[in-house]
Amino acid sequence: MPWVQIRIESTKDDAEQLEDALLAQGAVSVTFMDSEDCPIFEPLPGETRLWGNTVVIGLFEAQTSMQTVVANLQAQGALNAQTQYKIELIEDKDWVREWMKDFKPIPFGSRLWICPSWLPVPDESAVNVMLDPGLAFGTGTHPTTALCLEWLDGLDLAGKTVIDFGCGSGILAIAALKLGAKAAIGIDIDPQALQASLQNAQNNGVADRLTLYHASEVPAGLQAQVVLANILAEPLRQLAAQIAGSLLDAQGQVCLSGILDTQADEIAEIYRHYVRIDEIKNRGEWCRVVGTHA
Repeated sequence: MPWVQIRIESTKDDAEQLEDALLAQGAVSVTFMDSEDCPIFEPLPGETRLWGNTVVIGLFEAQTSMQTVVANLQAQGALNAQTQYKIELIEDKDWVREWMKDFKPIPFGSRLWICPSWLPVPDESAVNVMLDPGLAFGTGTHPTTALCLEWLDGLDLAGKTVIDFGCGSGILAIAALKLGAKAAIGIDIDPQALQASLQNAQNNGVADRLTLYHASEVPAGLQAQVVLANILAEPLRQLAAQIAGSLLDAQGQVCLSGILDTQADEIAEIYRHYVRIDEIKNRGEWCRVVGTHA
């Protein structure tokens, strides 16, 4: 079924009010977009952080009278004479197929591939993790995940336990298990992430070696020889004592990511209280910080 959308130039102060007005007019969805390519990082839990200049996009069924929608928005004061907007028809497509075209098998390091389930694996002899985009963050396409996967690929994980702190889709824990780790532990604050991690582990035949915990229920004394935390700078700051202190075994290694290059030195300095910093590696504006328990 084709659709029609209205793109409205707004501000962060008016965007949420405009969203309510569009939904009241029958919009099936409303999306916020940055109109000036100004990135926003680390919203607080439950916070909707918006750009100074925000494009609000309302999607409607094709038979909707957009003239009526605009007239109603103007009558309500949601649009005024100075407000810029554009109405566009959206062609009907098989959106599932369109979405699937964007995902291809991706290599990491010398052994590891992340592969979508609907395509053949490029190398049967490689370590292949089958992972489809789903409920939780982590398919390998983001530089922070790629940095962690490449680091894992270079480790000898035989006999080791790995903690994936902020596990998301479970991609790092599952990759570690398929690269030879004895066991993996996934920790997250989001129950959907734990659900996604379990499903992905089952799809890869490693669920029997993966243990999952909500972050509020991590048992005392839990430790691993390898700890990965691909989260964000603020939680890395706040949780340093847990990630690199209590969870990291003696002589264990920690890999931190989700960090902007401008934040790397500060994060490294915080973690020097717990580990020797071995490496800071950049990928574009993102980086990873690796350390070993002193």
